[in-house]
Amino acid sequence: MSIDWNQHTINNARQAIKDVLIETPVLPLRSSKIAPYLPAGADMYIKLELFQHTGSFKARGAYLGVCSLSEDAMANGVVTFSGGNHALALTWAARERGVPVKVVMMETADPMRIEGCRQMGAELVLAKDMISCSELVKTICADENRTYLHPFNDPTMVLGSATCGAELVSQMPPLDVVVLPIGGGGLIAGMATAIKLDRPETIVIGVEPEGCNNMTRGLAAGKAIVMDQVNTIADSLGAPETLDYSLNIVRQRVDEVITVSDAELAAMMLRMRESLSLMVEPACAAALAGACGPLRDRLAGKRVGVLACGSTISPERWDKNTANHQPFSLTG
Repeated sequence: MSIDWNQHTINNARQAIKDVLIETPVLPLRSSKIAPYLPAGADMYIKLELFQHTGSFKARGAYLGVCSLSEDAMANGVVTFSGGNHALALTWAARERGVPVKVVMMETADPMRIEGCRQMGAELVLAKDMISCSELVKTICADENRTYLHPFNDPTMVLGSATCGAELVSQMPPLDVVVLPIGGGGLIAGMATAIKLDRPETIVIGVEPEGCNNMTRGLAAGKAIVMDQVNTIADSLGAPETLDYSLNIVRQRVDEVITVSDAELAAMMLRMRESLSLMVEPACAAALAGACGPLRDRLAGKRVGVLACGSTISPERWDKNTANHQPFSLTG
């Protein structure tokens, strides 16, 4: 499956959200305190999507998804299964449009995300594991006739991410490389599509956790895959499967996918707090960790854009994720 969007499609989506969503800022990193830790001679920019509604890029696709529903579907309500960011985003979007929302989350989800959904009016259902969550969503859809809005394997979610990519292109000078995080693939699928439509010469590189490298495996296998086990602190990038829609777009639009370790994520979380005054979740540190770590030599002297995708993490979980680590440095 491929995307047949053009720039007009993405521009229409940007118009649809412009009075509700935030055009998040871009920070030139060469003039910031983190500059000494960047690839040598690189002119780097970071888009701060963590300042979006509900703290992540997910609000874009969630709002478009809710707005795409018929009146009957809106009346029946929506449901999703999410580790947190999509749940928060969909709860917010549904509240904005007056749509009933039910969210299925794992009991181990960050308590701050669970409470955030509850405070915004979601009906919450907690389950012990991913299989239970998946089965609950199917039952809810069948019994209550709700619409399931998938966190990443859905055209409106990917289109929402494309609006972020189009913004990035409009806010930054022409880039040699853009580095983006990968979970289920919806974010990079949409952003890469927007970037390549406007600047096809720009290289797009994805970064995923070593302990959940489903996109790397899916691309190698040439098909959607399901991982037996996920082991990463980056729960927002912990989708245990690739699905055909986002996988096929990534195959067409993304030039390369690399991995980073949890230790590299934790080190960059600490570095971003110390040098940028940003307390970010592991997923939000992934692009910068990849750019300053495995990609460091290749990005020297290049003009590079990276995305800070979200920051919905409790102080307790942040401390747990960064315990026994030191801020990213050039000496390791």
